[in-house]
Amino acid sequence: MSRHYFYEEDFPLRIRLMIPMLAVLLIGAITGGLLSPTPAGGESKEMIQLQQQVATLIQNQQDMRSAMDQESGQLKVLVEQSADSVNRVSNTVGQLEKTMQDVQASSGSRMDALTTQTQAISDNLQVVQSRVGKLSDQVTDVRNLLQNIDAKISGAAPAAEAPPAGGNGSQQFGNQPPASDNSQPDNSQPPSDAQPSSDGGQPSGAPPPSAEVLYSTALRDFSGGSYDIAKQEFVDYLKNFPTAMLAGNARFYLGEIAYQQGDYHAAIAQYNSVIQNFPRSFKIAAAHLKKGEAYMALKLKPQAAREFKLVVQSYPESDEARRAQERLNQLGVR
Repeated sequence: MSRHYFYEEDFPLRIRLMIPMLAVLLIGAITGGLLSPTPAGGESKEMIQLQQQVATLIQNQQDMRSAMDQESGQLKVLVEQSADSVNRVSNTVGQLEKTMQDVQASSGSRMDALTTQTQAISDNLQVVQSRVGKLSDQVTDVRNLLQNIDAKISGAAPAAEAPPAGGNGSQQFGNQPPASDNSQPDNSQPPSDAQPSSDGGQPSGAPPPSAEVLYSTALRDFSGGSYDIAKQEFVDYLKNFPTAMLAGNARFYLGEIAYQQGDYHAAIAQYNSVIQNFPRSFKIAAAHLKKGEAYMALKLKPQAAREFKLVVQSYPESDEARRAQERLNQLGVR
């Protein structure tokens, strides 16, 4: 098989070499036939053989050329089919890349929503802890009040039983009761006035402060997606309780509402208010992070990178620092 393949591979070259040789032989034979006295029958026989060999060679060359043309056509078809396959694969890869980008974008928005909800839950827990602390203080005050009342009642009981023992109840009652009668009303009245003072110094009968209730309601409406209602409630909270412990949180969530509504400039202004006016708020890192994300949404890459770097450098162990590093990776900033 290998020798046959070698013959077919070098066949055109051999034909090129053999045709001149055959031509020379043919010419030599004709010339020899003319010059030498050979029988006419022998010369004709050699000429016929040479012609047959030349015709065979020419036919073989034509067959080889036809076979090469067929193979060339088949190869061309295969190349075209391969090109089509490559194009289809390229289109498929492009579609997959687009799908992956869409999935990543959707995942990013879902993660942002989950993070916002997590922050809201954390703030709710802080509100609950604050209210539990105040309730604990109130319980302590009530317990102290009850102890004082029990002590006074136990001290007044012997004075009430003294007249029958002495025989002259009017005299002893005149000596003892003034202190007991004055002490009981005087000491029982202040606790009723002292209890409201622990809630903010309001007089008895006035409604207690509603800072926690107002903040919790606003936070619940924000978590439920009622942004307009939550916005008004946070504004009312800041108006009525501008120096409360959760005032910085209320300002931060006003920024979150603006961010969710696509007003990124207003969101940046609210985040700046948190950073500048509430330096001790635990929302400072989150305010810097969300400020960078607002810049990122506005296509302001340098400002966004500056905020993300600040979070990573100033709060390296926080969850905000991890998210800021992810945003820096998205921006291609090392």
